[in-house]
Amino acid sequence: MDFTFSIGWMIAGIVISIAGGLVVIFYRQISHGLADGVSSYDKVKRYGVIGVIVGLLVAMNLHVIILTFIFGLATGKM
Repeated sequence: MDFTFSIGWMIAGIVISIAGGLVVIFYRQISHGLADGVSSYDKVKRYGVIGVIVGLLVAMNLHVIILTFIFGLATGKM
């Protein structure tokens, strides 16, 4: 599978990374508003960091390669 750059995926990845970064920045307010409060601070920050990492993978268009590998393993086509 060849690597191809896509402006659309780059913009989508940047938006996902910004959303994840905002979750990391405002984790206390999000935790109090949506989760159990103090006990879930680390969980909310973790989800934000995962969002940033996924956003960077999408921006570099590496998510297609990773998903192709995972589905290939699952279906036995690798």
